[in-house]
Parts: sequence; structure tokens; C-alpha cells
Amino acid sequence: MKTPILKQGPYLIASLQDELTDTDLLQLQDTLVEQVGRFRSRGVILDVTMLDVMDSFATRTLRNMVQAVSLRGAEAVIVGIRPEVAFAMVQLGLDLRLSGVQTTLDLEEALVMLDHQGQGWGRHG
Repeated sequence: MKTPILKQGPYLIASLQDELTDTDLLQLQDTLVEQVGRFRSRGVILDVTMLDVMDSFATRTLRNMVQAVSLRGAEAVIVGIRPEVAFAMVQLGLDLRLSGVQTTLDLEEALVMLDHQGQGWGRHG
């Protein structure tokens, strides 16, 4: 797999690389959904800092990952959308937030957000 997934307490952190193919994205989706159950993860952070482009397939697949992870009982957040990627996504009408996807500037902010949301979970990472 081209995307490293790190387990950090109750969270999984996946750092997406720029050379990911559509097949790699679908494999990542399957792996993340499976690992949420295996590790009983409470949150998933999808770090897209390395991505130079987010086309409609990548955007839709990330949105699907967030929804699938949510159905497995974990919160998900996408971090690190670069300014030029954000501008391009807006021009193409690709808005993750309209479909309820949470985004943050960086990993630190995502961890704070998930920790805050997790206060009602009864366990902390």
C-alpha cells in the first residue's frame, strides 16, 4: 500500500501521497474502514498535504471514506488542503464541506478537534 497508516491512540492517521492512483484510493478506503473496526478507532485523519491535485474522483472517494468511517463509529477529518488545491476545488465546484466533511488546517488542529468531540466517548487517546 502506498499510503502509510499510523495508529495514534484511538486515532488512525493516513498520509496520502501525490502519486496515488484511483485504485490506490479505493484500496485505502477499504483498508481504513477495516482498520477502524480492528483497532476500535474513534477517529481517522486523512492528511492530504502532499496532494498537488484533488480531482472529482479523489474528492468523491475521500467523501465516501469519511461517510464509511462514520458508519463504523469513528469521526473523520481531512487535513492539509493546500491553498492552490482549495482554489482549484472551488473553481471545479468540489466542496467537501457541503456534504458534512470536516476539514482542518493541519494535524494538530485535527487532533484537538477529535479530542474535543471524543469527550463524550468515555475514553481518551
